[in-house]
Amino acid sequence: MQTNFTPEQLADPHVAESEAILRKCVHCGFCTATCPTYVTLGNELDSPRGRIYLIKDMLENGRPADAEVVTHIDRCLSCLACTTTCPSGVDYMHLIDHARAHVENTYKRPLMDRLTRNVLAAVLPYPGRFRLALQLARLGRPFKGMLKRVPALKAFAAMLDLAPRNVPAPSPFAKPGRYEPQAERRGRVAILTGCAQPVLDPEINAATIRLLTRLGVEVVAPEGEVCCGSLVHHMGREEQALAAARANVDVWIREIEAGGLDAIVITASGCGTTIKDYGHMLRLDPAYAEKAAKVSALARDITEYLASLDLPSHMPRGVTVAYHSACSMQHGQKITMAPKLLLKAAGFTVRDPAEGHLCCGSAGTYNIMQPEISAELKARKVRNIEATKADIIATGNIGCITQIATGTAIPILHTVELLDWAYGGDMPAKLRGLQPAAA
Repeated sequence: MQTNFTPEQLADPHVAESEAILRKCVHCGFCTATCPTYVTLGNELDSPRGRIYLIKDMLENGRPADAEVVTHIDRCLSCLACTTTCPSGVDYMHLIDHARAHVENTYKRPLMDRLTRNVLAAVLPYPGRFRLALQLARLGRPFKGMLKRVPALKAFAAMLDLAPRNVPAPSPFAKPGRYEPQAERRGRVAILTGCAQPVLDPEINAATIRLLTRLGVEVVAPEGEVCCGSLVHHMGREEQALAAARANVDVWIREIEAGGLDAIVITASGCGTTIKDYGHMLRLDPAYAEKAAKVSALARDITEYLASLDLPSHMPRGVTVAYHSACSMQHGQKITMAPKLLLKAAGFTVRDPAEGHLCCGSAGTYNIMQPEISAELKARKVRNIEATKADIIATGNIGCITQIATGTAIPILHTVELLDWAYGGDMPAKLRGLQPAAA
């Protein structure tokens, strides 16, 4: 793609990076076939190629974002299916990140949109506030129908739809701590505790710690960790995102210097994609660039790390698992085979749903901010999963778990919960009374 940025514009390193990304696009349109919003809406401006044209025009002319540009950028899920498909290597992730920051800095959103985003940014990254909000959701649930009829309040109705009726009790594993290996020592890792996940499903981290310590791995949940910054990063609130990244880099570097780390283990793939990008996010910060790159190099999805431990094979369990590959896992981190191979080695029969490359519609806060498109994507995803006739759904991201669970009666668990069960743990509570279907 030909660009016409001025030397003065290119003196800004963010603009220079975006210009280099734009020049790689050859307008081939391969991305349109795998873009969930284009497949759903059929609008060229809701495809990666269309958004690239809008972003180029906005940045090249140095103009503020307008309502049309914001509409189409907001509809992007950041699923990154386009980057998997693109034959030219267009770095769409960093381009849309820059565009969102530009929108945040130059466009004044309508009042209710600003309010909704401020509420999400002030609540979701903080486990205590998030738990309280979920407990208060029962008071708002009777008004959900009324909220859905008011366009400006649909996001709050979507929040009530997603809020679980029963909030799990806090887990001791959500607190900072150190967990000693129960077998011959094989390594030492830090675990990302997370923000929303330990509130919505504390059993994920609990299963991770139980499994790793049984396998001989010391697990550290360091003091001082905060939200990874993914939520505000995808809202274009770069200063908040960078502050979160710096805080976590400090925590993990301190742990590296104190006792060494083989990996920083992450059980939410959405967080993993962001933490693996800390080196890029902080590349212009002389005080943090090197430290952030070191942290990103150590970041591992839990299935990546388990795959490095050479686990034993198990006899078949007679349980069929539909594996849903979260977008942040398959497109963001390019992890496609490890989770399925681990499940197969643990004795599960694994089935791949059709259209596995398409997003389920969760995408961080997308199912709150874009509930109609999200609902269409969820229904499509659930149809494909249910067609596998599986007993269980496994995935690696809490957002996908929350989203898909609202559309099907099939139990959905994190991959690590099934692996914990397979390698000596108790059967997960969600599976009590499971009667496996015939394979």
